[in-house]
Amino acid sequence: YWMPMPTPFDGYVEVLARVSSTCLVTVQRNRYSVPCHLANQKVAIHLYPARIEVSAENAIVACHTRLLERDQVSYDWQHYIPLIEKKPGALRNGAPFADMPAPFVKLQTALRRRERQQGDRTMARVLAAVPAHGLEAVLVAVELVLESGVLSVEHVINVLARLSPSQ
Repeated sequence: YWMPMPTPFDGYVEVLARVSSTCLVTVQRNRYSVPCHLANQKVAIHLYPARIEVSAENAIVACHTRLLERDQVSYDWQHYIPLIEKKPGALRNGAPFADMPAPFVKLQTALRRRERQQGDRTMARVLAAVPAHGLEAVLVAVELVLESGVLSVEHVINVLARLSPSQ
């Protein structure tokens, strides 16, 4: 007689940490980003051999590859989208935005060249579409807008509307 297979063992170490005002949690002298709405709150961190998962309110809110050296920082630029809606200037020199996908960087550069003062604000509005439409859809829309040469947030939203299946 065969015994039933038990559920796989989920081997992790759990630690509690407080999220800093810069939306980072510190784990073993490394810092990892979490969504902005969790600033100054306590979260549970599950340490796996190759990754960490940050949980809050009984849901996983962030997942990062575990950093093995010390004093390193792992950012996910999508965690900071609500912040740049309020402070678009953070796009210019913000460390989390150094790893944005190439189409976003191209659009940001073109918008800065064309609209000196409003370029960051326009780019923040484009990035604000990511949570609503998904990263892949917005990337496709930005690539199509870059090909057309008509650079505006309205054009990106229009392309997104045409790409999404009718409801």
